[in-house]
Formats: sequence, C-alpha cells, structure tokens
Amino acid sequence: MGLNYPLRQGKVRDVYDLGNQVLLVASDRISAFDYILPSLIPDKGRVLTQMSRFWFESLGIPNHLVSTDVNQMNLEGDVDLAELDGRSTLARKTEVVPIECVVRGYLVGSGWKEYQKTQTVCGIQLPAGLNQASKLPEPIFTPATKAESGHDENISFEQMSAIVGADMANLLREKSLAVYNAGAERAIEQGIIIADTKFEWGVVDGEVILIDEVMTPDSSRFWPQDEYAEGISPPSFDKQFVRDWLEQSGWDKNSEPPMLPEEIVTKTRAKYIEAYERITQQKFAW
Repeated sequence: MGLNYPLRQGKVRDVYDLGNQVLLVASDRISAFDYILPSLIPDKGRVLTQMSRFWFESLGIPNHLVSTDVNQMNLEGDVDLAELDGRSTLARKTEVVPIECVVRGYLVGSGWKEYQKTQTVCGIQLPAGLNQASKLPEPIFTPATKAESGHDENISFEQMSAIVGADMANLLREKSLAVYNAGAERAIEQGIIIADTKFEWGVVDGEVILIDEVMTPDSSRFWPQDEYAEGISPPSFDKQFVRDWLEQSGWDKNSEPPMLPEEIVTKTRAKYIEAYERITQQKFAW
C-alpha cells in the first residue's frame, strides 16, 4: 500500500509502526481451521473496523482509538487512501497484555465440550443440567494465552495471575465482564445475542485501555435472538457459511485450502454487514 513503516502481519490485520502510534489495517482475509483462506471477503475489514469504532465510541471506556478517518492520519509515502478508507485505525501504541480476555455468557464451543466431561469451563464449576447454548447464570471470565498462529489455549485464572500478576488479572477480569455486559445489553436490544467474545488490553502511561477489535463477528459469537434455542448451536453472524462449505468440500484440513465459491463469499459478506447494521443501527456506507 506504499506505507514505508515496519509491518507485522496477522491473520487479518496489518500493523504499521508510526512511532508512538500504530496504524491497524484490517484486510479482507478470512481464516478457518487455522488456515488463511485464498479467497477474500470483500469489505470484511471495513465491517470489523467500523464495528470496533462504534463500540470504542459508545462504550465510554478508555481505549486506543485515535481516528478511523484516513484524511486525518497524515500518512507519508505513496499511500492509496481509497484502499485504506474504512478499514484503517490510527491508535495509541501500548504495551499489550499477553492474554486473550474471553467472556462467555452462553455454554457453547470448547466450553460446552469441557462441561460435558467435567461440569466446568476453564476450571470454573457450573450448575448441573445445562444444555448446549444454555445461558449461564452469569457471564464468566475464561482467559486464554495469545497465539500468533493456531488456536489460543485456555488457561485458568490462577495461571493468568501467574503470568500478569494478581492485581492485573483481577482488573482485567472486572473490566472485561463490564464491557461484555454493556455490549450484550446493547446488542440484545437489536435482536442479537453475544454468546461470547474476547478482548485485548494494553497499558500506556500506566493506564489499562481497551485495544485491538471489540465485539465484532471475528472476535465474538453473534446469534439472532429469534433463532436461538437451547440444545443446538444457533446460526451465527460470522464464518458459518465458510466453515460449513469447507466441511463438505472434501478438504483434508492439512493442505492448502480451496478457493471459496462466489455464492459463499457473497453470503458471508452479507452476514457480516447485517451484523454491523443491526447492532449499530447505521447503514454500511461502502
């Protein structure tokens, strides 16, 4: 894109170092089963960026956002602003806390698998008699280690405390639960359940602030309230079409993944945009 800065590339985001700030550019890449797929989902990066911007601006909690307006970023070099428009976040640089702060409001995914064996999730004892997709008596905080590639690994709160210190662990648990509760309350008003989500936090000038992305279809499990039922894994506003097609494609999950059919790309793009428009009550403008 013509940006002459050191770059770190994640599965979805490209991170440019601008001194005391960073530029986060959300691509249209999509990953599944630990692989970055060869197909792009048009505007996916813009949905992630704009939904995170919505949450950063509406939650009222200290965060890293400086601007998402490329015309205010004073970017140097031969930069294609049209390509960066809508998918770029200028942010404060922080010391990233090396923990994925996961909050679960419903019993699903790896939590449901563990519960069936031990009646716990990440070591947290839960009541008997819960079903797949049951709403938990109250949201639980289940940290994980951050992985550059592959799956993050669930850890206990005690393990987290050993990594970051007891005071930081308690603070991040408190903050993560508060942000989840605020977001879940807002989303349910628009007919969307946030079943679980993960947050990242950073420290700058001694202050702990919310960073990265916030309650997007990539970092969260969104369910339509009108299709929710216990005992099943409800349909979600994310990579459902992609995962389902890959499962049925004959791909062995150990080799380079295949290109996605245009229909799957189109449906996935539409689902991401629907999630954005329903939660924010704003029209997706790109």
